[in-house]
Amino acid sequence: MADESYPEELRYHPEHDWARIEGNSATFGITWYAQEALGEVVFYEPPVVGSEVVKDRPYAEVESVKAVSDVYAPMSGEITEVNEALGDSPETLNDEPYGAGWLVDVELSDPSEADELLDATAYRKLLEESD
Repeated sequence: MADESYPEELRYHPEHDWARIEGNSATFGITWYAQEALGEVVFYEPPVVGSEVVKDRPYAEVESVKAVSDVYAPMSGEITEVNEALGDSPETLNDEPYGAGWLVDVELSDPSEADELLDATAYRKLLEESD
């Protein structure tokens, strides 16, 4: 399992998902907190390339030894790539949630939605308040 971290360059959704935004595209994944709460991830079913994701709505599921959990889109757009490697190695979500454990790449339909996401400091505060 990875050590607890919340990289400063990412933006965070209150449902424990992150976005690495580069212009009009972004990579999405789940946060360290999310993978820790799930426990050992045993299955990830990626969405279909070309499908639309809508901010604040589930677009995929992650299954762990504890539960099945929805993954929420931090922003809206069209999926341009999925991390196929997670099909064979879903535990990568536990080991590298911000690296090799990314979930999807998205062409953003409204890059200004980033303004509604949390920075690392605000996300850490959200976690402290929920404990």
